[in-house]
Amino acid sequence: MTGRDVRRDSLGPYRMPLGATIPVSDTLAFLRGRWRLERRLDDHRCGVRGTFTGDAEFAATDDPAVLRYAERGELRFGGRNGPATRTLVCIGRPGGAVDVRFADGREFYVLDLRPGRWTARHGCGEDTYVVSYLVRADGWLEERWHVTGPRKSYETVTALRRLGAAAPGLS
Repeated sequence: MTGRDVRRDSLGPYRMPLGATIPVSDTLAFLRGRWRLERRLDDHRCGVRGTFTGDAEFAATDDPAVLRYAERGELRFGGRNGPATRTLVCIGRPGGAVDVRFADGREFYVLDLRPGRWTARHGCGEDTYVVSYLVRADGWLEERWHVTGPRKSYETVTALRRLGAAAPGLS
C-alpha cells in the first residue's frame, strides 16, 4: 500500500485504505457505550470552519431496545467558543437496524451499520440532510453530514472512537 492509498486527515491517528469498512452484526449493540468525538464543520455559504470536540454516550434506558445518545463538548465555530450538546434516541428494529429520532420522539432517519456503511436522507422544509456512516474498525465510526437548502450549505465530518472495551456488535 502506498501513501496515496491511505486516508490521512485531522480526525485521528488511524490509517486505512479509502472506503474500507467492516460489517457489524447489530447496529444498536455496536453503538452502545461511551465514545470520544472530534468533528470538523465547514459552512460553505459563509466560509466559516470550526470544530467540536467532546464525548458521546449511547446509554441504556429502561427499554433494552432503546439507547439515548448524548454528546457534550466544546464548539469553536466563527466567533463562538463554548459548550454545546446534542441528544437523540436510537430504537432498535428487528434485524439489526436502528430508528434514529430527535429527543422529542420525531422521526429522523434509519441507521443500519450491518454492511459497514450506510447513507440516509432527512428532509426538513426546503433543506436536505444526507448522512453517511463508515465503520472503519472495531471502535471507530465515521459520520459525514452534507446539508443543502436555500439558506444552508455545510458539511461536517465526525470521528467517533470508543472509550473502554470493544463493542459486542461486530461480525
